Amino acid sequence: MASNRIGRINDEIRRELSDILRSVKDPRVAQSMLTITHVDTTSDLRYARIYLTAMDRTGEKDLMRGLKSASGFLRRELGNRLNLRYTPELQFFADDSIAHGAHILDMLNHVKPANPANEHIILDD
Repeated sequence: MASNRIGRINDEIRRELSDILRSVKDPRVAQSMLTITHVDTTSDLRYARIYLTAMDRTGEKDLMRGLKSASGFLRRELGNRLNLRYTPELQFFADDSIAHGAHILDMLNHVKPANPANEHIILDD
């Protein structure tokens, strides 16, 4: 029962943060295109780990510094929009799962087909 509640809170935090991030004035954050891939909130709602990916991977360190700098503003705005007893402290982490998935897909697309002349060979164990 509690995990379902945490899941709903995670989705709501992700949705609201996506909206709030559009209004951040820090140029490190405002100039980058980013996507929140996953939110993981602790069961006591004290901390929320925000996993995100940026389109431009070269400025990722500056983006993380900008998000850490704006975390107070983001937490206050999130607290105004969500009806929770505690507004979780936001921790931002770079998520490379999209880039990793694209790399795996690229590897699968470049697999060479098996040589049909070798089909008659049977290996005994």
